[in-house]
Amino acid sequence: MQKNKYPQNWDLESLFKNSGELTGHIAHTEDMIDSLEAEAETANIHNSYETKKLLDSLGDIRIHLSQASSFTICLIAQNPRDPYALSLQGKTAALNARYDKSKKLVQSRMTTLNSDAWEQMLASEELDDYRLLLNEWREKAKWQLPEKEEKLLADLSVDGYHAWGQFYQTLISSIKVFIQIDGAEKEMSVGQAINLRSHPDRIVRKMAHVALESALEEKEELFAKILNHIASFRIEMYKRRGIENVLEVPLHENRITKETLGAMWSAVTKYKAVFAKYLNHKAKLFGSEKLQSYDFWAPAPSSHHEIPFDEAADFIMEQFGAFGSEMKDFAHHAFENGWVEAEDRLGKAGSAFCAGFPLSGESRIFMGYGGRIPNVLTLAHELGHAFHNHALKPVRGLNRYYPLSLAETASTFSELAILNAAYEKADSREEKRFILDEKLKRSVMNFMNIHARFLFEERFFHERKSGYVPAERLNKLMREAMDEAYMNSFGSPSFRSWIWTPHFYLTKSPFYNFPYTFGYLFSQSIFASAKTKGPEFEKSYINLLRDSGKMSAEELVSKHLGEDITTTGFWEKGLRLCARDAEEFLTLDNGL
Repeated sequence: MQKNKYPQNWDLESLFKNSGELTGHIAHTEDMIDSLEAEAETANIHNSYETKKLLDSLGDIRIHLSQASSFTICLIAQNPRDPYALSLQGKTAALNARYDKSKKLVQSRMTTLNSDAWEQMLASEELDDYRLLLNEWREKAKWQLPEKEEKLLADLSVDGYHAWGQFYQTLISSIKVFIQIDGAEKEMSVGQAINLRSHPDRIVRKMAHVALESALEEKEELFAKILNHIASFRIEMYKRRGIENVLEVPLHENRITKETLGAMWSAVTKYKAVFAKYLNHKAKLFGSEKLQSYDFWAPAPSSHHEIPFDEAADFIMEQFGAFGSEMKDFAHHAFENGWVEAEDRLGKAGSAFCAGFPLSGESRIFMGYGGRIPNVLTLAHELGHAFHNHALKPVRGLNRYYPLSLAETASTFSELAILNAAYEKADSREEKRFILDEKLKRSVMNFMNIHARFLFEERFFHERKSGYVPAERLNKLMREAMDEAYMNSFGSPSFRSWIWTPHFYLTKSPFYNFPYTFGYLFSQSIFASAKTKGPEFEKSYINLLRDSGKMSAEELVSKHLGEDITTTGFWEKGLRLCARDAEEFLTLDNGL
């Protein structure tokens, strides 16, 4: 039996050799929080040195917390029933709650400085690295209510606001969808029914679509109540904080301006026609006038042979090397040293992820490798996240954490590198068509599906301010949003997707949609830049990733790419690459 070149099981013991070592780490982190709380009470915040010391301590504690939390996540992923891991999860959650409380104490002391003292603090060289973060805290402090009102709001949120979000999870997981497969009726969850969108049998895909819509229709008024109550609480809470536009909060959290968001959507809209053409072409392949929603994820024919894990690893390293030696060496180190848990076995959690271990400067990647191109892409995607963590190693603790809008930068870039290389190496028209289709599905999801979600949420919040929005109206809003976003190129859209899209029910923040399109298109534009910069690209790319936690998106792009993302020109660079894929697919497909 041939021995694998690279291990397919990760090494967690090198992080914490035993439970005693981990217990010691947690105890040390608790001591660090104790010290911080004492310092926060007595520190002279008018002294920039003492302020910097507090901020450095916050960052160091967060690094230690991330080390423990990531380890817990990895243990649960490899065995979701591990009692030790589950008990550890409770401990790390409690520790994170203590940290958040301490952080709020530091924030409250700093943000209450008068304007002159604040400006003097920001002008000091010692705090130069923290300028963006401090200004964000100051800005957010304007939304804070008096302490008693904040406590009341927090108490009300537990059994009100957050309880509705939890009720959603309970209700959606209780729905049963009955589908005829292979002559027998099978009971499925909503998630399982949605997964059948990629089933090779069109009859199964259609039955799953119809059955899911029917099951959701029975409960739609209940889901409408949940969505309305969450939105009503949020609108009232924001109103009390002086926030008129719900979109203001996610823009602030993602460190982008409304001008940037507007420019991005304008550019996307300008280029949509070619993607609608792609969808209309695919509809003809299924004998339809419009592409039915249940046919979108249908697997394209492929002649791809099985790709062993070692072959995939070597291919990824080769493509990373095209951009610079550091990316290639990093990937090689990850594969050689057991950073990847890739074995396809029962008992593992389902979702792929990358966990960062900032204290030791490492990452761990979790997935099930099945030997197909999508598995290679997942591996490259998660390695991209790991490389982002690698780039942040020299950065201070508080500046290692970047917004969702930039979270997919390195991962999507890595996917693009593999997809483009795979296309160039494909030796048959069928393979080329398959790879282009994979790329275009991602583009359609980001430019059309995510846009539909954004339009729906924007219009829903607008109507909710005037009163309750019933299920029938929510269905209509989603249908109108999808027709507009897809340029009427989608048949039988799932206009009840507002029910099974969990992002609409998140109580942490609204508009958990546009950052995905931002990240996808941002990476496309960086990829376009890589082709023109040559050998200098890797250095500028790493510096961009390194600054992703301490700059606004506008500042980041201006500094590292010399471009203005508040105008459509920047976004059109990436869109042209995606549009070229669509045009190439149509040319290639017409030649079959």
